[in-house]
Amino acid sequence: MKKVIALLLAAVMLLLTMTGCSGSAKETVEEAPTEAPTEAPTEEPVIRPKHTPYSSKNLYTLPKHIIEEQDDTDYGTVVEDVKYYSKTAGDYKYCNILLPPGYNKKKTYPVLYMLHGWQSGYNVHLCRDSYLHILYGNMMREKLTVPMIIVSVEMYTDKLSKREEIEKSEAKLLAAYNKVVKDIPNDLMPFIEKNYPVRKDRMGTAIMGVSQGGTKALATGFANLNRFGYIASFAPDPGVVPTDFLKGTIWNKPLLKEFPAYDKKLDPFYLYLAVGADDPENVEVTKYYGFLLKDMGYQNQTDVVEGYEHDYIFWRVGFYNFLHKIFRP
Repeated sequence: MKKVIALLLAAVMLLLTMTGCSGSAKETVEEAPTEAPTEAPTEEPVIRPKHTPYSSKNLYTLPKHIIEEQDDTDYGTVVEDVKYYSKTAGDYKYCNILLPPGYNKKKTYPVLYMLHGWQSGYNVHLCRDSYLHILYGNMMREKLTVPMIIVSVEMYTDKLSKREEIEKSEAKLLAAYNKVVKDIPNDLMPFIEKNYPVRKDRMGTAIMGVSQGGTKALATGFANLNRFGYIASFAPDPGVVPTDFLKGTIWNKPLLKEFPAYDKKLDPFYLYLAVGADDPENVEVTKYYGFLLKDMGYQNQTDVVEGYEHDYIFWRVGFYNFLHKIFRP
């Protein structure tokens, strides 16, 4: 009997214990909140034109129908002696502007700024019936280039009343030319953008120059890579960045301390340097700029062309290649 009672008491105690456990509040351990994995910041894609100018060779023999004036061809309109105020010069300056065949002020056009050479001027390479005017019109007829506005820049950037005096001294004239590197982005481009239907993005803006103008085109382009997507320099003089060429002379005073460090977001869509193999002075400096830029990471096309010297015959083939390759959709 005692065993039965003991067993019954044990069963009751077990039942009570089980009831107490089941009725007690469970202790919950809250896990520390986990942060969502942070994704590494992604760089904005670099927008580049689908056309790849480096994929084809340049042409250095032009057929007559490209360089000679042809009947029944629309050559566009050259607006001569366009006046604008330059704060950099402290005076008014002038330029010539080529409006393309079929120009429509309601459309928006890419824009090319071109610079002349030493002791030249804005109306030498581009005026009515000039070789550049005819070349561009013929290329448009053959669909070898695209509609664009071309601005022929005056490099002399100083008070016009002082010009005669300044031009008697190479050092003073060079100093007046050097200031165009600031005049173009600060004075000329705002004027053109306000008064003509041109694009303002770097994919729609180019600069090119010959000889001393080639020096200024490189300096202006690389000082403003956020604005110029296409740059060409034909037989440039020393003076863009420090070099040993003509050391100790006025021609060796660099416009830039150095070319800017390579940034793929600001890599030119087409960077073109060329010089005639018979150029009396600028073969090595042209090659040097091309090698230096390539070493820094800038893709470029640098051509030394047999059979050409330092004159408009060579500028024309250089212009042809640049006009053929820029602003392609």
